[in-house]
Amino acid sequence: MEIKVFGPGCARCTETENRAKAVAAAKGGNITVQKVSDLKEMMAAGVMSTPALAINGVVKSTGKVPSTDEIATWIDEALGGRS
Repeated sequence: MEIKVFGPGCARCTETENRAKAVAAAKGGNITVQKVSDLKEMMAAGVMSTPALAINGVVKSTGKVPSTDEIATWIDEALGGRS
């Protein structure tokens, strides 16, 4: 599973990345978290407001720092409901 955190590196973007990494570590398995700060890649993904978070290419959140519970739920959904 691939999680991408989109943002230029602001404090909110960093917090989103840290939360995603913490949830991924807690879930275990093959989950990678990648930080994307390239404007062209953000626009290609349809991201117009940061921070943004995508799981397996599907943008789940834009313009806010998602909670760890939200991120965990999105990961579970992407895994087909498995925890």
